Amino acid sequence: MEKAWWKEAVVYQIYPRSFCDSNGDGIGDIQGIISKLDYIRDLGVDIIWLSPVYQSPNDDNGYDISDYQAIMDEFGTMEDFDELLIKAHDRGLKIIMDLVVNHTSDEHKWFAESRKGRDNPYRDFYIWAEGKNGMAPNNWGSWFGGPAWEYDEKTDMYYLHIFSKKQPDLNWDNEKVRTAVFDMMTWWLDKGIDGFRMDVISLISKVPGFPDGEKGEGLYGDLTPFCAHGPHVHEYLREMNERVLSKYDIMTVGEAACVTLEEAKKYAGYDRHELNTVFQFEHVEGVKGPLGKWTDEKLSLTQLKRIFKKWDEGMDGIGWNTLFWSNHDQPRAVSRFGDDSPKYRELSAKMLGTCLHMMRGTPYIYQGEELGMTNAGFERLEQYRDLESINAYREYVSGGRASHEEMIKYLKFISRDNARTPMQWEDAPNGGFTEGTPWIEVNGNYKEINAALETADTDSVYAYYKELIRLRHEMEIIVYGSFELLMEDSEEVFAYKREYEGKSLFVLCNFTKEEVICPEAFREGKLVIGNYKGEAKDVLRPYEAAVYIV
Repeated sequence: MEKAWWKEAVVYQIYPRSFCDSNGDGIGDIQGIISKLDYIRDLGVDIIWLSPVYQSPNDDNGYDISDYQAIMDEFGTMEDFDELLIKAHDRGLKIIMDLVVNHTSDEHKWFAESRKGRDNPYRDFYIWAEGKNGMAPNNWGSWFGGPAWEYDEKTDMYYLHIFSKKQPDLNWDNEKVRTAVFDMMTWWLDKGIDGFRMDVISLISKVPGFPDGEKGEGLYGDLTPFCAHGPHVHEYLREMNERVLSKYDIMTVGEAACVTLEEAKKYAGYDRHELNTVFQFEHVEGVKGPLGKWTDEKLSLTQLKRIFKKWDEGMDGIGWNTLFWSNHDQPRAVSRFGDDSPKYRELSAKMLGTCLHMMRGTPYIYQGEELGMTNAGFERLEQYRDLESINAYREYVSGGRASHEEMIKYLKFISRDNARTPMQWEDAPNGGFTEGTPWIEVNGNYKEINAALETADTDSVYAYYKELIRLRHEMEIIVYGSFELLMEDSEEVFAYKREYEGKSLFVLCNFTKEEVICPEAFREGKLVIGNYKGEAKDVLRPYEAAVYIV
């Protein structure tokens, strides 16, 4: 297997709006990030993935970009960013930026020109279509609720927006669009950034003709088959690689919505010359209910294990996997996959960290995960800020498909805002995140869960994550060893074996609050790391994680 720095690295995702506020306006900013670089370095990670900091009207929290080569006023200036890049590099930290190029903001200068008239030179930078019988071009529904087409009275046409109506989709079939995007990427790479995380990159190519989508119980048809992994997506990514990516020693990871294993091999295959890696979401897409993602049901452990097994075995020798429990679009890991009760939160957070970081692939830590931060627990709709969550509540409650109580329960479990509450730095007002009024409420448990407490405690979740990262850096078996799932039918234990150059690593994780008998053959050798003091050879204790090397 060919070795690479990005295979051996650990990535830390920062959601700037919620990380650290330096000026008291209630919104995290770049100077706030700079003030915490030593904290990130001391954790031991190698790379910071910075969620969007570009100029944006913030309809979708920065994923609606109005200027790719300017910094959002709320976050600071380009001089602040340059300072961040220098000071991160001085500490041995690389920075990868979010690349959001499936769509722009409707306030981007390209779109402002595009909507001026049908003959405007920028008209074909976006996807415009005639209506049909006084209606939209087809029945597609936006992934943020409502129709995927917005009528523009001035030119009597509709533009496509897979997400918010303030996020018009770019027309990647237009070579001028691709050139403009590639020039922008080159500008950032020449500035010195270390790569890109590419937002919904699997959606950039659409099926021509705009056929209607299949309708379920909702008002709109499903656009997924016509937008995900479209006819030219791989052609355009190979062009991007040839014209930009191949010229730099960088890391790339594509967010590939709806990706299958076979498609992932195309995006991230070693011989494909597209991307280094992709995010697949099968393990976090969970159980789909009558309202799609809006449910509080969980995957069974056997389902979860088989997903990880499928992706490891499927990509073995072909490409490289990414490993994550959470990000800015997912709820908190310990609340979703572990047990966030006071009794078991720390144990289960450490167990989840062990389970993930001992696998083969590049692990990602979402800010606060290393503290065991939990879901927000919001009880009222007014506490939410996420456009997707608010739209879903209104659509399903007003449509009579869910009660207020049901939707609040689902939001508490799965809403993106669970990950977006401010980072909990200390036992101080607003958790030390801001001296002002935070843009979204701080989780009420910040007095018990915060960085100041955990960095001073050698037995904390933070200290445990530091050790997991140190081990990955020191033991090649953790990075490059083979993967074999053990106890596949167990609904209690996630166990697997890694092998490399004559050594074996056994990883045992109890996903329950009960004691579970575990074969003693898996517990021979030397204990590498565990979340309990002392060993219990005959059983795995509640939420126990133990790693042995033979």
